[in-house]
Amino acid sequence: MRRKTDETDIEINYSKELFIDTGDPVLNHLLKTLFYYMEKNIIIKAKFDLNHHLWEDMGITIGQFLKNEVEGKKIKRFGTSILPMDDALILVSVDISRSYTNIDINIKDAEKGFELGNFKELVLGLSRYLQSTIHIKQINGENAHHIIEASFKALGSALKTALEPSDKHESTNRVYEV
Repeated sequence: MRRKTDETDIEINYSKELFIDTGDPVLNHLLKTLFYYMEKNIIIKAKFDLNHHLWEDMGITIGQFLKNEVEGKKIKRFGTSILPMDDALILVSVDISRSYTNIDINIKDAEKGFELGNFKELVLGLSRYLQSTIHIKQINGENAHHIIEASFKALGSALKTALEPSDKHESTNRVYEV
């Protein structure tokens, strides 16, 4: 899958190994973490003008990629993960059904590359294009690196569960033919 705009050129494909080259070392690290915890081997290559555009469009592209993967399939739909990383403790809950995002994070110790604004843009794009509800709640933590990396780990873990195949239609809202 490829997304090309005037600001970014992002390509995601399945691979035998996990390989990420976005041009942003922090985003490379975080995306490797996300897909590692999702247990998906993919290759991502990207070019961009500004980091903000890269993070935002990366969320959109990942959302489209995952949506294409599950289109027309029965999936578990829900996934939740509570994950620690040093001082950080993060809860992530996902429902793949309709788009809504709630990010409750308060970073006290900033670190270059781990900006909350870029993180939010990525998650908002992912939520919109995967058509998923994503709640991310910081239970504890001060260090930006630990909070955001734990969020990517927990998001990957929650998405892994939500995207797993299911034998049944995971909804009480059924469409009946008349």
